[in-house]
Amino acid sequence: MPRPLIVRDLILFLGRVGVGAVFVAHGWQKLADVGIENVAAGFEQMKVPFPAASAWFAALAELVGGAALILGLATPLAGIVLAVDMAGAYLFVHAGNGMFVDQGGAELVLALGLSSLVFAAVGAGRLSVDHVITARLPRPGAPRSASKPRGRGRGRPAATRH
Repeated sequence: MPRPLIVRDLILFLGRVGVGAVFVAHGWQKLADVGIENVAAGFEQMKVPFPAASAWFAALAELVGGAALILGLATPLAGIVLAVDMAGAYLFVHAGNGMFVDQGGAELVLALGLSSLVFAAVGAGRLSVDHVITARLPRPGAPRSASKPRGRGRGRPAATRH
């Protein structure tokens, strides 16, 4: 049985806010609480390539990408960036540690990364900035509005003016 669109949009909104809030918290933690230098040092110990650049990427991807998810702004791009961030976390930190977080496992990065891919694939829904922006854009192939004459003059085509 199909759900009404508003139910779908509300579910997407709640999911975006929940996942986005977790990302914002982790990005803020890297920037403000732990500090980029300490994050980079930790990344270096874990053999993450380019630890300083990776620390900045992770912190900004999580903070800005998480905020974008919450707002539903550039959702496909934010979802892909966050999924890449979580793929790196999985590959360089959590792979081989089992599933559970209390053992350094992958459950959180898998849930966050794959949720981000879902948002990248299906979009943000109508309760989003993306919807507000795209609703105002002209549709490809749609006829132009004929409500106002174009050009100068009294509505006559430019070629017939003297």
